[in-house]
Parts: sequence; structure tokens; C-alpha cells
Amino acid sequence: MASNPDFVQYIADQCAGAGEITVKKMFGDYGIYCDGVIFGLICDNRFYLKPTEAGRSLLRSIEMRPPYDGAKDYFFIEDVDDRDYIAELVRATCKELPLAKPKRK
Repeated sequence: MASNPDFVQYIADQCAGAGEITVKKMFGDYGIYCDGVIFGLICDNRFYLKPTEAGRSLLRSIEMRPPYDGAKDYFFIEDVDDRDYIAELVRATCKELPLAKPKRK
């Protein structure tokens, strides 16, 4: 089951306080980026955040799940309605992730 475009846009809007948010369709679902850095996935109308220590320290409850069969576990974010909380999680997570690699010419 693929994600509903309205849900994808809702998650992007919820994350908007963290920086420039973009989504890219990947394998039938979506990768979500902040300032060019992929920080999570939206799969089957569920939001998953890459695991980092900063993210772990901010989570209200920690639930790890793979976003799709064969994937590593990500933080499953069930409470997506608190915009400030989501933006804070995204900012903290992105600080610990490597910068996007420049594209080859």
C-alpha cells in the first residue's frame, strides 16, 4: 500500500519549522529531506525517522520499526499532530546526520 499524497504533504507541512522540507518518491513511497539531507521515510501512511541519539533523547515514546520489509529499524513517529515537536525532532536528527554529498557532473 503506497502513501496517500495528502498524508505526505501533511507530514512535510508538520516538519516545515525545521528547514526547507522536500519529499521524493522512492520505490512507491517517499523519502523526506530537510535542507537536502534525508532524515526519514513516509511508507504506507506512516512516518519514520532515522535513529539518532539526539532524536532518541527527544522522543516521547520510543518505538522502533522497519518502514518496509528488509529495512533497518527506524523510529516510528505515531504522534504527528504536534508541529513544534516534529520540527524539533527533525532539527535534532539532522544535526547528527552527514551532509548531503554533492552531485557529480
